[in-house]
Amino acid sequence: MDEILGQVLRSAVRERLDVLSELADHADAPSLLSVARAELPRLTAGWRALLTAHEADEKGNCPECSGRRRPTKAPCSVWESAYEHLVAGALAPRPARHQRPAHALQPATPVP
Repeated sequence: MDEILGQVLRSAVRERLDVLSELADHADAPSLLSVARAELPRLTAGWRALLTAHEADEKGNCPECSGRRRPTKAPCSVWESAYEHLVAGALAPRPARHQRPAHALQPATPVP
């Protein structure tokens, strides 16, 4: 049952992202402004909640990404992804795939 629910959730989120991307690419200015006013607060609140869950603990580890035997130092991949997409991606073009460090080529860990 959890697997089916996970598939449904992932599909719904991907579909919503597709709709928002389509609107960003093709909506007229008044429609885009309306969508931005409605969706930007929701998106920023979502990012804040996700990043709060991945805030470093007193040992400097990410409580969400760390396992019992294998702690993950902060900033974790969620914070790195947030920085890449929200800060760095807005400032500079992304380097070509062959110029990125090897750890950047690994797929992101899916969020449960």
